[in-house]
Amino acid sequence: MALKVKGSFCWVAASLVLLLIFLLSLAIGSYHMSLSQLTATLISPFFPSLGETSSEVARSIVFRIRLPRVLLAMIVGCGLALSGASLQALFRNPLVNEYLLGLSSGAAFGAAVSIVFIGNKVPVQLSAFFFSLIAVFTVLSVSRRAGGSIVSLLLTGVIVSAFFSALLTVVEYLASPYSLQALFFWLMGSFSLSGWREMAITFPLILVGTIFLLLFRWRLNLLSLSEEEGRALGVNVRREKLIVIALATLLTSAAVAAVGIIGWIGLIVPHLARMIAGADNRRVLPLSALLGAAILLAADDLARGLTSFEIPVGIFTSLIGIPLFIYLLKKNSRVWLG
Repeated sequence: MALKVKGSFCWVAASLVLLLIFLLSLAIGSYHMSLSQLTATLISPFFPSLGETSSEVARSIVFRIRLPRVLLAMIVGCGLALSGASLQALFRNPLVNEYLLGLSSGAAFGAAVSIVFIGNKVPVQLSAFFFSLIAVFTVLSVSRRAGGSIVSLLLTGVIVSAFFSALLTVVEYLASPYSLQALFFWLMGSFSLSGWREMAITFPLILVGTIFLLLFRWRLNLLSLSEEEGRALGVNVRREKLIVIALATLLTSAAVAAVGIIGWIGLIVPHLARMIAGADNRRVLPLSALLGAAILLAADDLARGLTSFEIPVGIFTSLIGIPLFIYLLKKNSRVWLG
């Protein structure tokens, strides 16, 4: 049963939690920083006189290593959660997400092809987006011919995901030892190699998809209706569903191309948002974006701070995602009834 907290309060609370995790994330690492030292380091580019207590080593660690990683984790979490929330709302099914529709497997295959065979000739993001589009429209086309029900959609998604996973295995088999090592590490999902270059490529793509989906969020309540009901309300349901799917594909492919496969964020976070804010997508989508950024950032902090070695965050989210999803699904089952 949803808590149905007022929208303004839950957004402010989620924003404050995200800000707190953001500051803690910048302080976490083998190089210890106190809160005062971190604050001085952050303000040093703007107020040099106030940042005198910050050392050059601290500034280098924060601005060259930690800050781009933290920001990338936030935007990737936002993109994956928003993609999952919009797809669940579109198909009105809590089990639908970017992985079940073949988006992530298609994007992973496209990115792998670019990494192993094409190199720098074609951007990884473009290849990931192209193949994720192929995957999702294959799912939609085949499921419609099979009757168009949610069951046929989910079954087709599983089949298409398995197909692209098999193609990905072929790419791994044909890859050179050096490419295979890079590909294998990338497939586990990690922010360890994140820098300003990855931020510069990924941020504009996720920003565009996020803005349009948030502007579109009120129409998702209408798109959950049948095509006949939508037409009666003046909505071109088929066209606008394709727009939402394309935007969700953009978010997922950009995230996968940047950091690899990170599971469960797009499935769990929308459930948590609906527990807090109810079923209205005007509240659920922005809250999902904030919670996705905060949760993935916290997961990355745990992945690099729990042990002396860094656990790929994709493995970490999968390990904690399954029991958490079972709990949220049980709590959230009635929210879908409105």
